[in-house]
Amino acid sequence: MTNPTCWILSDGKVGMESQCLGLVERLGLNSQVKRVFPRFPWTHLPPQLWLFPFSTLESKSDTLSPPWPDILVASGRQTVAISVAIKHASENKTQTIQIQHPRVSLKKFDLVIAPIHDNLTAPNTINMTGAFHRITDTRLNLAAQKFYREYSILPKPLIAVLLGGSNNSFQMTRKNCQKLIELLKTAVKLSGGGIVVTPSRRTDQANLEIFRSGLSGVPHKIWNGLGENPYFGILALADGFVVTNDSVNMVTEAASTTKPVYIFNLDGHSSKFDCFHKMLVERGITRKFDGIFENWHHEKVDNLDQIASKIKSRLKLAC
Repeated sequence: MTNPTCWILSDGKVGMESQCLGLVERLGLNSQVKRVFPRFPWTHLPPQLWLFPFSTLESKSDTLSPPWPDILVASGRQTVAISVAIKHASENKTQTIQIQHPRVSLKKFDLVIAPIHDNLTAPNTINMTGAFHRITDTRLNLAAQKFYREYSILPKPLIAVLLGGSNNSFQMTRKNCQKLIELLKTAVKLSGGGIVVTPSRRTDQANLEIFRSGLSGVPHKIWNGLGENPYFGILALADGFVVTNDSVNMVTEAASTTKPVYIFNLDGHSSKFDCFHKMLVERGITRKFDGIFENWHHEKVDNLDQIASKIKSRLKLAC
């Protein structure tokens, strides 16, 4: 298949959409993002109960109509039923790639790409370490040039704090924030460095205020969410990272740089996340953050090109 058309099916969540974009870019495909927003009660029902998937969508959803794409890449629970419906509407001509375990029969998709800790073994699955991302040397170099002036005023080593937030498995509490702040202050005192904090969409504003007040007197910057997102610039310019353990995406992105990655644990538990973090610790990729920042390097966590090659082979793509 040459010059295939491609849609990315997204539920609007930044992390999920970023994974799809990361995969499509590695495949060398031009894509169109289609964002879908199911109505209540479908947002709370499993995909198996979406009997007429197209009719579940709010009017603000992007239009889904022929010609159907050659390739459909999707991620997130609320895209599952729509992905299956598009494949059916195309009379199985659309090849579907679902990122992460869809929690329905895997036979409904041409390929399912899932983290190795999901333990999927079906013939149409490909396992990967961590998550898809958009980090490339070119993108980091460009971002470093763009944001150098803003962050070069902070002392070295520059410690980037990638903040997640509460989800179904973890809770970011006031106590968590205060503990992390004290550890960061210790790291700055011992290293003489500075701190840059970048929140995610799940970072509660009340918790962010705790960081703003708690880090006063320490050389730091906190992105306020306004203007161009400096995330790639921060990844490029930081000397190392402290990442909360609730986000496989952020940990994978930080680890793709080969710089030091320290993990700070929030309250909560997830067996799958525990397996992921245990694997990274055993491979020497991450360490627990205890207030000490050291300069060390590790293997690059990035097997995305290999996975892209497998996908091209299985779907017979010539892109």
